[in-house]
Amino acid sequence: MKYGFGVDIGGTTVKIAFFDLDGKLLSKWEIPTVIENGGCRILPDIAASILQYIRENNCKQEDVIGIGVGVPGPVDDGGTVNCCHNLNWGVFNIHAALGELTGLPVKAGNDANVAALGEAWKGGANGCENMVLATFGTGVGGGIVINGQPVNGVHGAAGEIGHLTVNRYEQEPCTCGKYGCVEQYCSATGVVRLAKKHLALRDRESVLREQTPLTCKAVFDAANQKDALAMEILEQVYDYMGQFLASVCCVTDPEVVVLGGGVSRAGQPLLDGAKRYFDKYIFHASSTIRFALASLGNDAGAYGAFKLILTQYQNG
Repeated sequence: MKYGFGVDIGGTTVKIAFFDLDGKLLSKWEIPTVIENGGCRILPDIAASILQYIRENNCKQEDVIGIGVGVPGPVDDGGTVNCCHNLNWGVFNIHAALGELTGLPVKAGNDANVAALGEAWKGGANGCENMVLATFGTGVGGGIVINGQPVNGVHGAAGEIGHLTVNRYEQEPCTCGKYGCVEQYCSATGVVRLAKKHLALRDRESVLREQTPLTCKAVFDAANQKDALAMEILEQVYDYMGQFLASVCCVTDPEVVVLGGGVSRAGQPLLDGAKRYFDKYIFHASSTIRFALASLGNDAGAYGAFKLILTQYQNG
């Protein structure tokens, strides 16, 4: 029987998972991400952990098809990482480097695109060949899968949808230096930012005035309790979100949009609110696109990473 590994490299931990060829997750664990000294320990640590697992579980190396890797930065199809700042990496070929350390085939991609592939394969868009994943957390990220393949772009930077402009009149800069990015309104921090603005500009009573510290979850909870100001805040969030997702879908025309990240824990109200404005902005030919919640959680990257190496193995 054949097996493989899916690796999701994060700034704090590396998630490693062991799969069979049907995509069944057999085992998973984490190791620390050591970013000091240019991140020089990251790949040797991954290699050592995988080789130890193979030894301890009496696996034959010839039964392992390889290692798929999600990297938090741009990676081109040939495996060249083009500077990954939060790992302190420069430019190098991860296929060659990790392959040399393990003796196994390696296939890598950007972590967000890899997570999208995971959700398309086994998650919220299960079985869909064309989908968009939008993650709303501390920031806004995403990934695009077209005809069953993640879209990487020439520089490995495709899918950076969080920095699409939705408000050209914005006066405060985004963390990226631009103005009016969707991340400024639809991320967890963006929702709080909008809430503070509304609270400062409105005299209306609201339970949000009692929240210290004010959180994204508090805004959604207050809206669920029919707090008028919280509902007003979220209407603005949904408007930006619907506008943004419609713009992405006018380019990609997917079957499904999957919403993930911490903000997606709001569940059905988030789906309904975003979809209501999406329907207002979307091109008519794409009006049947459906919305779904991400379902793989923190395992999406590992699933998608394994799918990368599985596809490479199946294509010979």
